[in-house]
Amino acid sequence: MAWALVIFLVGIVFAQAVGKILGLRRRNVQQRAQLLSALGVQDASSKKIIGFFHPYCNAGGGGERVLWAAVHALQRKEPDVISVVYSGDTDTTKEKIIDKVKARFDIELSPRTLHIVFLQSRSLVEESAWPRFTLLGQSLGSMYLVWEAMMNLIPDLFIDTMGYAFTFPVVSLLGNIPIGAYIHYPTISTTMLSRVRSRMQGHTNSQSISSSLLLSQGKLLYYRVFMYYYAYSLRQARFIMVNSSWTKGHIDSILQHQDILLDAVHYLPPLILFKLLSRSRSQSPRATQLVYPSCDTRQMSKLPLEGREGIILSIAQFRHKDHAAQLRAFHKFLELYPEYRGAGPSAAKLVLVGGSRNVGDATRVETLRLLAQELGIDSQVQFAVNARFSEMLGWLGRASIGLSTMVDEHFGINIVEFMAAGVIPVTHASGGAPLDIVVPLNGEPTGYHATTPETFAEAFRTIFTLPPEAELAMRQRARTLAVQKFSPEEFERAWDASGWRDWLFR
Repeated sequence: MAWALVIFLVGIVFAQAVGKILGLRRRNVQQRAQLLSALGVQDASSKKIIGFFHPYCNAGGGGERVLWAAVHALQRKEPDVISVVYSGDTDTTKEKIIDKVKARFDIELSPRTLHIVFLQSRSLVEESAWPRFTLLGQSLGSMYLVWEAMMNLIPDLFIDTMGYAFTFPVVSLLGNIPIGAYIHYPTISTTMLSRVRSRMQGHTNSQSISSSLLLSQGKLLYYRVFMYYYAYSLRQARFIMVNSSWTKGHIDSILQHQDILLDAVHYLPPLILFKLLSRSRSQSPRATQLVYPSCDTRQMSKLPLEGREGIILSIAQFRHKDHAAQLRAFHKFLELYPEYRGAGPSAAKLVLVGGSRNVGDATRVETLRLLAQELGIDSQVQFAVNARFSEMLGWLGRASIGLSTMVDEHFGINIVEFMAAGVIPVTHASGGAPLDIVVPLNGEPTGYHATTPETFAEAFRTIFTLPPEAELAMRQRARTLAVQKFSPEEFERAWDASGWRDWLFR
């Protein structure tokens, strides 16, 4: 009797949900017509709409370059395709976004086939909104945020370009449209599970948890359930692109992830709805497609290779890029090699160029300034916050060394920019950099890898003391590899090979 009542109540809720969804789809016809009319489209029947989910489209980082490079290619090659970007940047306008894309990336966008849907609930995916259970909170927040997006407009093809995989089931349910993704890094990985299982302290596993058996077991259960639903969400996509070999390895593994116990639990009501509403594994992508990010190196590759100064340059947004490690590495360098201290001709300088999106980023910058003072290196450290493209080019033309200390950096467009400009890169020996970017060319090195402040300092010293001929040859090798392997043309070729056209024009 109780089971019958539960099934009856679930049936009522299900019927109401179906009615709401059908009403949303009917209303979308009118919303679509209003959008096309506002853009001045004459023959609306021939137009297709691709929706790009990128809540931070105005941030100015490497992920944003990928987004706008894709939109730019669409505008140039597919005049009948309208690009709609779902953004949470409510403090700006479409015109200002277009201007910033031009200033930051030198990418020209046309307003005639571009529309921005401004979302009001982006705070729900902010890390600061979820001090505990951050992964779960941000994922649930993204589900609400994409619900808001679909309330405004359901496109013909939905492409997530920020890695919010938990949006896929919502889009599939509300819109019944094909879903694609460009993933920069996995939200959770088997490595994170292994660290918790082995009780290893790290960025995603604090000392308070790793030191407690009970808390470690609780977090392991949390991660296990999260991984199950993350894999489920990814499998709702029709095609998935990734930015590096490192990311590809992780996402491919997650797509094949299985948990027999949780599978069994999902045959019980009401969880069986997941089985009924989700796509079978045979219809899901079995592997991802490697699409290196678009790196427009044309202007950088024209910079002179000679006459470089004693500048160590960092280009990265002031969030999650471990700038503190860069300051400590520079401090160790000056400590081990004091001849580079001071303001003389042999003095070295660390320049941090980066974007600051919000109050949290501004606070991080101020914390870094204080750290530089504590380390006694502030007189030889300069911050260039929200620098324009022209200013960044200026630093690339002067610097000798390009620095990236991020552990498990998924790719690193900044590293490609270093190399194209002839700046010798020194990167952390993890993630995508040693696999895809800072790799030998014709058997000769194009840069250096390091793991500790001491090894970073040693690499700095090695570069600063290279014989002029060897230094020039390495700068040329780095430039050649970057220009040939990571060009916008290569990005567009690989993006088109993903099969997005097949799903849009089916």
